[in-house]
Amino acid sequence: MSKEIIVAPNAPAAIGPYCHGIKCGSMIYASGQLPLVPETGELIKEVKPAAKRVLENVLAIVEAGGGKKEDIIKMEVFVKNIGDFAAINEVYAEFFGGHKPARYLVQVADLPAGALLEIVGTACVD
Repeated sequence: MSKEIIVAPNAPAAIGPYCHGIKCGSMIYASGQLPLVPETGELIKEVKPAAKRVLENVLAIVEAGGGKKEDIIKMEVFVKNIGDFAAINEVYAEFFGGHKPARYLVQVADLPAGALLEIVGTACVD
């Protein structure tokens, strides 16, 4: 099975030694995304706009790999404050609409760059 490194022009540059994502067969594995604005690298520090930005960054990687929002099958969400759960859910529900990927959300001690959340995505394209 062939593996393809995904370079997403609409996602922020990686802040470490990793790629945006990997496409392996029909699967797309997006690296963890922070709420960074792709054009400027600015870190968004308010929870709702940060959640929207992270979801958009993951989607940019999925799209660069040939997928679309409805191809996303799993999201892994890491938050610094579990108290942000309701706000993140609100943004998440609006972003995905009727599409409901599998998901988990856990609180972690810290995240790179002082981010409020990080999301990893997996998609399956036909």
